[in-house]
Amino acid sequence: MMKISRIVMMTVMAAAIPAAAKVVTYPAGPGVETLGDFSVEVRQDGGAWQPVSVYPVKVDEVRGARHHVETASMACFDFDGKVDVRVISNREKVKDARVRPLSYKIIPACAGDTLTFSLDRPRNLSVEVNGDIFHNLHLFANPIDRFRPTDKEIKKAIRNRGKKGNKLVYFGPGVHELPGDTLRVESGQTVYIDGGARVYGELIAEGVRDVKFHGRGEVHPKGKGAGVSVRRSKNIEAEGIMLTQIPVGGSDSVRIDNVKSISYYGWGDGMNVFASDNVSYDNVFCRNSDDCNTVYATRKGFVGGCKNIKMENSTLWADVAHPIMIGLHGAATEIGIDAPADTIQNLLYRNIDILDQKEKQVDYQGCMAISCGDNNIVRDVTFDNIRVEDIREGQLINIRIFFNKKYCAAPGTCVENVLFKDVEYNGHNANLSIIAGYDDTRKVKGITFDNLVINGVRIADDMPGKPGWYKTSDFANMFIGEHVEDVMFK
Repeated sequence: MMKISRIVMMTVMAAAIPAAAKVVTYPAGPGVETLGDFSVEVRQDGGAWQPVSVYPVKVDEVRGARHHVETASMACFDFDGKVDVRVISNREKVKDARVRPLSYKIIPACAGDTLTFSLDRPRNLSVEVNGDIFHNLHLFANPIDRFRPTDKEIKKAIRNRGKKGNKLVYFGPGVHELPGDTLRVESGQTVYIDGGARVYGELIAEGVRDVKFHGRGEVHPKGKGAGVSVRRSKNIEAEGIMLTQIPVGGSDSVRIDNVKSISYYGWGDGMNVFASDNVSYDNVFCRNSDDCNTVYATRKGFVGGCKNIKMENSTLWADVAHPIMIGLHGAATEIGIDAPADTIQNLLYRNIDILDQKEKQVDYQGCMAISCGDNNIVRDVTFDNIRVEDIREGQLINIRIFFNKKYCAAPGTCVENVLFKDVEYNGHNANLSIIAGYDDTRKVKGITFDNLVINGVRIADDMPGKPGWYKTSDFANMFIGEHVEDVMFK
């Protein structure tokens, strides 16, 4: 049985949301820790300001080669229409402030230590005072929650808690500790984590189908590990929740929408895909202490390639390693060097803001990276409408077939047909991008850049002022090495 206090049960009615609500806030439940670095309020149509609870969230600052855990802030609310947001900095005096992603062009008005701005659509934001990105406010302005169960459904779920066949598992505002730190979800169940709730442990969908994880609360272990894991399952959906990691392995038809992943510990990948098909991400926010999103083949006991992976309308922030990483792991390591090659194909990344990369190790740089190892085949990958802000340390692009003996048993087989369309980088810290094959039998082929813009300059084979003896890649701060064919800039 899961621990739930009587106080939490009594808050069920208080947490109910009227159907006609335009702004919905979620007060912290009993026992849920809050943080006072910022005060946040929201209002609609010039109405009364409503307070928004602010929670601590741990992030990873790398100084030199060492990791340091810092405590930032996090807050969320739901709305439709248009709202005004007021943020008061209690931690330090405001000298300057910004709201990111910068592509949203949200310029806060500053009066003393108070920032105000307006929103006309849901946004996942970082509010930063005096350039401090490690004690910032992660502000998640959600759409109105259309998945919240009714009061009747909630009361029934609480009565039937722990019973076989209960279709709704409900966590109300407050602190919950899962027995044994895990909860295995049954086929057909919905797990709802209400706003103001913090669930400690891991929710596991393994060998099941038709499972949903919904809500506006948090779920994560007290230490390292995933908040939600999807293993060998089909037709799984997650929406709205905040967690550390949500890996998907050996699964099919997984939809992850408006989920926020923030991690602070080593190997804290946000949204991994292993040997799975038809996985989609929409409107997610990842700030991670390792890769934000990966697509791998055979790995961790999940066997096979990947196809039809899509991420759209999302924001990625890698405090360590890659925002996007494809292709490293496969059957050669997990099964044996003579295992058939795995294929990773039909990947789409569209309308993505990349806020940062900080990685000192050259082998693991690249905001958009395809590191093809383990005899893998990687083909048909599209990066469309990607905006990269001024990263702290790393590369814009890294595509390589390589033999990374630390993680692979063999080099990759090939990388084919990769399109970068409408990719824009504004900044000065990016290192030299790299595209390189391995040998005459393991090549990179068919790389197209269509409207690559770096600091306002469009990079093209026929760009004005390019001497004929220059490679176009020279203007993109990019090295194109041996065993690479058919690279075009247009």
